[in-house]
Amino acid sequence: MSCPICGEETRKDWRPFCSRRCADVDFGRWVSGSYAIPSRDPEDLEKAEEEAARAADRMH
Repeated sequence: MSCPICGEETRKDWRPFCSRRCADVDFGRWVSGSYAIPSRDPEDLEKAEEEAARAADRMH
């Protein structure tokens, strides 16, 4: 099995990754939303706008 980030062979301690670095890269992508699936559904857009407004309100 190869690492989904760099393609190297995986290591038992970090499976499915080869190292902590690649595991951290993957985690960073999840946290930043890089793995989000885009949607054109109007309900999804409305929900996202509401969540963004709530998050902005909490910051002020």
